[in-house]
Amino acid sequence: MSATRGRIAGWGLALLFLANAGVVVALWLGGGGLQDIHDSASFLVGLGRISGLLGAYLVLVELLLLARLPLLERLLGFERLTRWHAWNGRVCLTLLVSHAVLVTWGYTIGDRISLPSEIGRLWSGYPGVVTATAGLAILIGVVVTSVVAVRRRLRYETWYFVHLYAYLGVALAFSHQLATGTDFVGDPAARAYWTALYVATLGALVMFRLGVPLVRSVWHDLRVARVLEEGPTVTSIEIEGRRLGALKARAGQFFTWRFLTRDRWWEAHPFSLSAAPDGRRLRITVKGLGDYTSALRAIPPGTRVIAEGPFGAFTTAARRRPRVALIAGGVGITPIRALLEDMPGGPGDIAVVYRALGEGDVILRGELDELATRRGAEVHYVIGEPLSPERLLALVPDIAARDVYVCGSPAMTEATHASLARTGVSRRHIVTERFAF
Repeated sequence: MSATRGRIAGWGLALLFLANAGVVVALWLGGGGLQDIHDSASFLVGLGRISGLLGAYLVLVELLLLARLPLLERLLGFERLTRWHAWNGRVCLTLLVSHAVLVTWGYTIGDRISLPSEIGRLWSGYPGVVTATAGLAILIGVVVTSVVAVRRRLRYETWYFVHLYAYLGVALAFSHQLATGTDFVGDPAARAYWTALYVATLGALVMFRLGVPLVRSVWHDLRVARVLEEGPTVTSIEIEGRRLGALKARAGQFFTWRFLTRDRWWEAHPFSLSAAPDGRRLRITVKGLGDYTSALRAIPPGTRVIAEGPFGAFTTAARRRPRVALIAGGVGITPIRALLEDMPGGPGDIAVVYRALGEGDVILRGELDELATRRGAEVHYVIGEPLSPERLLALVPDIAARDVYVCGSPAMTEATHASLARTGVSRRHIVTERFAF
């Protein structure tokens, strides 16, 4: 997609988002939203209702942002979609909590009873309020577990399982709208519009999160070909299949992988390609950091695989300058290793800086050294010490004149960004891939 067509498509999506938000507000106004406001109690209830409607709309947007829609992936890239998903999640949760608080507050004032009595009346007298409360509690749990400070303390399996409940929370919220929402009860047009929004969102999720990956994986007959032990805790898995070139995967990208074993078929985990795709195989390299990643070395060859992807803009397409520096932290070396194999350039054009906590944490060292020799690249291993501006300039003196690719944990990438800024590297010449788990 050209830059001009991309901008046009981007503006089109923005207008579509705003137009639907406008329709939500217009339907509320048409249903008597302002006419029903005549005192402080009705003002609070009216404000609560429009907050709830906009919050419900943003919940659907939240689901679509990570529904793997091809157009969104091409326009924005997975990392930007993830950031927008996090921001939108906080906004929609704020609106939904405001809805619950404002409506309850307004009814309490209007009915002239205590808050506990009003809550009891709402729970017992309005169908769908109990389920809506349960749905809101679920969505609060999903957002809380997404906060970085909490997320870092959770196993990936726990975080993933909690997020599956988001779909239940949305379903419960929809049942509340059906049962008590004034837009649904008294306005056929609003009922049809909201039903269409939910059905369209559900259709997109089923198609792009389930249907497309399943059909494509069956079509390509993806299976585990070999499992190779790279070290005490590191395993490479080669996946073979038919017509893999049609996947159009590129070095630096990742897939979300689901290995159909008896005990782990329900889990999907993101892993980057650790070798440039060649049309015959796809390879990932995984470090055992938990139960799931440690168990991967026991996957038998022949196991069927379902893969979503490829995702990510951490590819040679982001390159603007003749020379490049590839910086990795820990297991973030996997996409860097694939880029080193695939990235165009002559002797001296590519420099790799690989930071690890200890010698035992360095993975794929033999492959990196062999590729560096073959490509005329430089590979620098930094063990233990931080990547300070002085250290980076000592290793790559002309780093400010290069494109810089950075891959690692959020803490590592943030620290490296700060060091790069002090060496004179412009942000627009930094390409980042963050490994959250």
